Amino acid sequence: MTIDTDAVPTAKPATGILSGAYLWITVGACALVFLGAFESLAVTTVMPAVSADLDGERLYALAFAGPLATGVIGMAVAGNWADRRGPVAPLYASVGLFVIGLIVAGLAPSMEVLVAGRFAQGLGNGGLMVALYVVVARVYPRELHPAIFAGFAAAWVVPSLVGPTVAGAVTEIWSWHWVFLGVVFLVVPALLMVVPALRGLSGEGDATTPWAFGRLGWSVLAAVAVLALNLVGDLPGAGPVLAAAAVVVALVAVRALLPKGTLRAQRGLPSVLLVRGLAAAGFFGAQVYIPYLLTERYEVSPTVAGLSLTGGALAWSAAATVQGRMGARLSSVLAVRIGTVLVVVGVVLALVATVLAAPVVVIIVAWIVAGAGMGLMSPRTSALTLEMSAPENQGFNSSAMTVADSFGSALALAITGVLFTGLAAAGDPFIAVFAFAAIIALAAAVLAVRVAPRES
Repeated sequence: MTIDTDAVPTAKPATGILSGAYLWITVGACALVFLGAFESLAVTTVMPAVSADLDGERLYALAFAGPLATGVIGMAVAGNWADRRGPVAPLYASVGLFVIGLIVAGLAPSMEVLVAGRFAQGLGNGGLMVALYVVVARVYPRELHPAIFAGFAAAWVVPSLVGPTVAGAVTEIWSWHWVFLGVVFLVVPALLMVVPALRGLSGEGDATTPWAFGRLGWSVLAAVAVLALNLVGDLPGAGPVLAAAAVVVALVAVRALLPKGTLRAQRGLPSVLLVRGLAAAGFFGAQVYIPYLLTERYEVSPTVAGLSLTGGALAWSAAATVQGRMGARLSSVLAVRIGTVLVVVGVVLALVATVLAAPVVVIIVAWIVAGAGMGLMSPRTSALTLEMSAPENQGFNSSAMTVADSFGSALALAITGVLFTGLAAAGDPFIAVFAFAAIIALAAAVLAVRVAPRES
């Protein structure tokens, strides 16, 4: 998950987020965001080594799709819980689940156990981000909100730059186990920094707010359908039918979590969210297989494989910075259209490089192009979401934007997992994965023309 702040107006508050009153909670909250982001990016780098060590190729995609799917549940539960009881309890519970997931994954003797740990990580990380947003709203004055969200954004950028390389080096020097276990020793101090500022926030919610059991139920159903898709797709005989049924159930369930008309690409906000979800699906559906391809086919080290992701992250950050400085000179609608096209170009270039067995540098360049596209379009879809939201539905639409990211990526990874395992013996699974990701990215580029609201 990324936090885009370019469209948020800035102000000059009397005190800053690093002043005495806010120093420790700022450092601690940003550290928690940093560690969640680091873990997400680090696992992408080391998963080929994990898969080889645990003989877990069949569950490779599920290790990525699972946390994204369960994260949707974590977001829904934490948001509703925070509305009722304040952010403290959901924050503690989310951090606890995240730590449990790290420990289970780090000590996993089999791929099945590791995937279970990843499920817990997803629940915790999804809830953690929502709880932190509420903490910001309760602790910081409004004029400091742009600054703290900029801090969160920076906490995502830094792991993008160093996470893949550090994870690769840790795997080579020690073991992939420490990519999970090492983070545990950092999460606890980060939480302790936040604790003092949480005093007095317990019970600050509105106890009359009902539990949104319907919405929570739909989030669980969507997650279960995505997880089922990973498990039934390669079953002999009925596998394809069950997989298709799982996709249908997932799409029906997610409709309740998104504005009306999203899956029909209705012009305006629904298409903004759909395009964002499709672009994320195409990008991340391919990205998790980039290190796998490099280590499997090109026999490069995990550190070098991680550098390919670092290039994409640098391009994402640079493009986001450029579009932010351009401001109104570059319309949000045009930025989304250009960005989605760049994602298509990057994924297609990776596909062509795989087909032709091109040099490693071509794949790295491909991911730089794709990363630049995401950096250009992602902040502007956030801006468009806010522009098209009324005060009474800003919370729902912001949540829907996050769900579109996570669900789109999770569903794409589930499908690519089915393709990869199904073609592992009969064909080239990497070509199939990149081809599917290219089709999804192309759909985002085609539908990008509908993000502009209908003229009255």
